[in-house]
Amino acid sequence: MSRRRTLALPSWLPVDAYILALIGTVFLAALLPARGTAADVAGGASTGAVALLFFLYGARLSTAEALDGLKHWRLHLTVLACTFLIFPLLGLASGGLVPYVLTPELQAGFLFLCLVPSTIQSSIAFTSIARGNVPAAICAGSFSSLTGILLTPLLAALLLGSTGGGFSADSLLKIVLQLLVPFLAGQFLRRWVGGFLTRHKKVLGLVDRGSILLVVYTAFSEGMVAGIWHQVTPARLGGLLAAEAVLLAVMLALTWYGARRLGFGREDRIAIQFAGSKKSLAAGLPMASVLFGAHASLAVLPLMLFHQMQLMVCAVIAKRRSRDPEPESARNREDAGSGPVSDPAVTVTS
Repeated sequence: MSRRRTLALPSWLPVDAYILALIGTVFLAALLPARGTAADVAGGASTGAVALLFFLYGARLSTAEALDGLKHWRLHLTVLACTFLIFPLLGLASGGLVPYVLTPELQAGFLFLCLVPSTIQSSIAFTSIARGNVPAAICAGSFSSLTGILLTPLLAALLLGSTGGGFSADSLLKIVLQLLVPFLAGQFLRRWVGGFLTRHKKVLGLVDRGSILLVVYTAFSEGMVAGIWHQVTPARLGGLLAAEAVLLAVMLALTWYGARRLGFGREDRIAIQFAGSKKSLAAGLPMASVLFGAHASLAVLPLMLFHQMQLMVCAVIAKRRSRDPEPESARNREDAGSGPVSDPAVTVTS
């Protein structure tokens, strides 16, 4: 009988340590924002860190493995529709909350959150815990990330326009140079650097996280210097949290019950729910720093809050799904050695 590993999350408060590091970085930027020459140095380092991040994303993503998953195309199209169609429509509907619940700047960040691709690591981890279709979750997350490199900036240009803190053709060019070009370079060089990246996965994971912390510090420092934080009152923050809670609840319900109406089985529905209802902090933060400039701190605030909310809620759902009666087909596959088994190295911070 196989031993099932579970994701190590505190039962009473599933807060990832990296989220605490992000919060600490925000407080550091509030107390000691980079100014003058220090701001120029931090900005240059942040630009380089973003390019490095997307080079590593491209070098790690196995296009061949993603293409192998095309045989389950209905599931992947469902996840992509949730991520890049339904989410953006709900984000556009949030315009009705201005100015009563959200400020225009917070609503722009809320809409940007809805344009970001899905996660990979956390979708896999939660799908595995809930005994869902793990290979499908891997492919769905990969498709979403690959599609988001191109589609998220285009959707931002179409839907955010000038409300995105100065979004322009220049911002789109920066996206191409800082995100797309490094990503494609990583894909091209993957055959030569893939082995090195695999052997040094832990060290490069720290590079990933450190780069994102630098991006967050730079963005929030610019926001502090520009004096935009006076717009975020406790009432506005509470309204943002309430709007995000509704958004998450709608997407969790829609992905679960909608997938059932489409004829998907339990394991596929689990993969669709976890891959189709979440947004990637790792992909969204660097994009926001390029798209929003000095307004990036307000733009990424909704994404950071939604990220933690989705982890906490999905952790509870995954644990409950793991206690569901196991279908006969799943037991037969597990007896044959092909059942879903979680990867102990998988984290939930993407």
